[in-house]
Amino acid sequence: MISLYEMSVFAGVVEAGGFSSAAAALGISKSAVSKRVARLEDRLGARLLNRTTRRLSLTEAGAQFHERCIRILSDVEDAQSAITSLQLNPRGTLRVNAPMSFGVRHIAPALAGFMSRHPELKVDLVLNDRVVDLIEEGFDVAVRIVRLSDSSLIARRLASYRRVVCASPEYWESHGRPAHPRQLKDHNCLNYTYLLTQGGWRFSGPNGPMTVAVSGSFQTNNGDALRVAALNGIGVCMLPTFIAGEDLSAGRLEAALEDFEEEDLSIYAVFPHARQLPAKVRTFVD
Repeated sequence: MISLYEMSVFAGVVEAGGFSSAAAALGISKSAVSKRVARLEDRLGARLLNRTTRRLSLTEAGAQFHERCIRILSDVEDAQSAITSLQLNPRGTLRVNAPMSFGVRHIAPALAGFMSRHPELKVDLVLNDRVVDLIEEGFDVAVRIVRLSDSSLIARRLASYRRVVCASPEYWESHGRPAHPRQLKDHNCLNYTYLLTQGGWRFSGPNGPMTVAVSGSFQTNNGDALRVAALNGIGVCMLPTFIAGEDLSAGRLEAALEDFEEEDLSIYAVFPHARQLPAKVRTFVD
């Protein structure tokens, strides 16, 4: 079986950009680093690194293995630090990024209790609906409501949610209610800008997933602005339940195409890989 130490040596070589730098960082000889990587390649039956006298680069197999290595090593380090981290008092400044509507409705209300339990912690909450670069922009953690792509970020699932096609009762009464997603072409569809950039509205049906191109007289980059437009009868929108739930329950908005809804989507907390996750991030995510 591949040892964690061999994985950590390999990861160290990639992070340091060479055998000599990795050896210095790990406190072992260059030949020991080379032997560990060679043994790892032998066990895997695949070359992980392309080596020249001037440059070192990952092979395709090496890139895939490295991504998994950092996740496994992070999990092991998290397990080792879990007990001691619980004893640490979160302090300093925690920079959090979250989508606007979700942040206002669900994160901001929870912060008062969180901060009262951790008086030495300051929170800098930045709300916007674009996907930020956590490392470049200096965020400790972000809440993301997207289909996660492969990356070096660590993700922890927080909750599920649904997206619902909905409109006001008055709109449905005037324009009729679609029985199939293709009938949305006959409706004034109000668009969330970031969803529209993904190619249209996505549905699941008896024949599998489908994407329907929609158009209308109004689009916005904010879910609550979309909700207000729908409440005022302007048209049809696709809203997440964490925005539209109360309106749907009260009858101010009514759903359609429920047989074609996507499977439950997920809300994640994501944070950069760290050798030891700071207590302020762990406590916030928990």
